[in-house]
Amino acid sequence: MAHVKDIDQQQFAQEVVHKSEEVPVVVDFWATWCQPCKVLGPNLEKLAIEYGGAFELVKVDTDANQALAAQFGIQSIPTVIAFRNGKPVGRFTGAIPEASIRSWIDGLLPTELDRKVDHARDLALDGDEAAAESLYREVLAEVPDHPDAATSLASLLIARGETDEALIVLGRLPRTSEVEKLEAAARVTASQGVDLSELERRLATNPADQRARIDLGQALAAKGEWEAGLDNLLAVVRDGGDLRGEARQAMVDVFGLLGADHPITTTYRRALANALF
Repeated sequence: MAHVKDIDQQQFAQEVVHKSEEVPVVVDFWATWCQPCKVLGPNLEKLAIEYGGAFELVKVDTDANQALAAQFGIQSIPTVIAFRNGKPVGRFTGAIPEASIRSWIDGLLPTELDRKVDHARDLALDGDEAAAESLYREVLAEVPDHPDAATSLASLLIARGETDEALIVLGRLPRTSEVEKLEAAARVTASQGVDLSELERRLATNPADQRARIDLGQALAAKGEWEAGLDNLLAVVRDGGDLRGEARQAMVDVFGLLGADHPITTTYRRALANALF
C-alpha cells in the first residue's frame, strides 16, 4: 500500500529516523489482538493514502517488537508517535475519531514558512548564503522564535563572526541542546580576534589578573588550542573570586563544542568538578 509500511526493529532507523528527515513519519504501535487498533489502523491508512505522501505511515507490531515498544514507553495500544527530523514530535493513545487524527496530522506537516526555511537551506548548501539569510530573516520577521530559521541564521552569523547578533537570535528560542551548543559556539567564536600577545604580556606583568586569564583561555579555545585554553580557565576557577562563575561557564562552552564523549571534555569536566566541590 502506498505510503504505508509494516516494519520491524531492524528497519526502524532507516524507515523512521532517517526517513523523517525528508517527510513526517507516523508510527502506529499496534497488535493483532487489540480491538481499538482495528478501528484506528484503517483510519490512519486511509489518511496516509489521501494525503498522497505528505507523511509516511509505519506500522509496528508490538508483540513482535517488544524491545522497540519498550524503548518508546508504549504502555497501552494503539499508541501513535510522529517523527520529524529524526525525533519524536507528538503522540496520542487510543482510537480517536478520524477528524481528530486529521487535525493532529495537519499539525505535523510543514507550513509555508517551514518550506521557505528548507529552500533557504538548499540555497546555503549551494553557496548562496546571502539569499539564504534573506529568507531566514523573512521567516523570523513573521515568527521571531521559529526554531529552524533562528538556528540556521545563527549558524551563518557565527560562521562570519557576528556573534552578538547570533546570541540575540538564539535568545528568543526555548532552551534545547542545539540552542545551547550554538550559544557556546558563539561565545567561543567571539574570542577569535583577541590579541594573544597582549594578554600574555598582561599576565606576565600580573599573574593574578583573572580577567586577562579568562580572555586568554577563551582566545586559545577559539583557535582550537583546547587544553591550553581550559588550563587557563581552570586556574581561575581554582583561585575563586568574582570571575569564577564566568570561567566555569567558559569551560562548559568548550565542553559543549567538543561533545560530552570527547576525551578532553571527560578529563577537564572531572577537574572542574574537583575545583568546584
